[in-house]
Amino acid sequence: MSTTLQADSLRAPEIAARQRVEFSVVLPAHQEAANIGPLVREIADLLEGRAGEILVVDDASTDDTRAVLIAARAQIPGLRVICHRTRAGQSRAVQNGVRAARGEIIVTLDGDGQNDPADLTRLIAILTRADAPAGLALVQGERRTREDDAGKKWASGLANRLRGALLGDGARDSGCGSRAFLRRAFLDLPYFDHMHRFLPALMQMDGWVVEFAEVGHRERLHGRSHYTNCARMRAGIADLQGVMWLKKRRRLRPGVDEI
Repeated sequence: MSTTLQADSLRAPEIAARQRVEFSVVLPAHQEAANIGPLVREIADLLEGRAGEILVVDDASTDDTRAVLIAARAQIPGLRVICHRTRAGQSRAVQNGVRAARGEIIVTLDGDGQNDPADLTRLIAILTRADAPAGLALVQGERRTREDDAGKKWASGLANRLRGALLGDGARDSGCGSRAFLRRAFLDLPYFDHMHRFLPALMQMDGWVVEFAEVGHRERLHGRSHYTNCARMRAGIADLQGVMWLKKRRRLRPGVDEI
């Protein structure tokens, strides 16, 4: 039976379920039938014994991604599968995964298997450590090395330098899918397509603290990237202009007291 998600309209059993989950791993996926099965099993093995869940958001794949996930769910009790009826993009997939998540701590990885799941527990530990600065809401991964072709690495490097110079968010690799953050902080952010590439700047605009951590990156074993350099650059310029406008117009959230 399918259900329609309502953002945070929770009944008592749902609240209890959320309290039992330490963290949620959210994976956006599109046309990743060959990659997603091994990836969720690898994550499940790493998280064995911990109160975590895995949510895969299938962005209307037309290959066997959904069938692979249904088969994997029968073997992995902590796996949940959310399916878009029509393709909506990676940012919407992440947002819907976060909305459905039961954990207050969210960890994201791309569904192609290139982000190393071994970094998950370390990102969570950095975010939740006892001596973390007040207001820490995001630990953004930065890839030590990139297992991509030269053209993709060049385009990404250029985009990151331009974005960093104009936004001043301190991020060297904001497009990296490996990150850990607070669910409530993310859901307060303004939504737009491709917002996942600007999370450090968006979090900082809302007054949150952002830290960065080196993470691994692996070669894509199956399939190919869903983006081209030209398409990414066209979208990136428009997105950057929009985020710069948001930065000028955004005000920090005030503290609120009921008296």
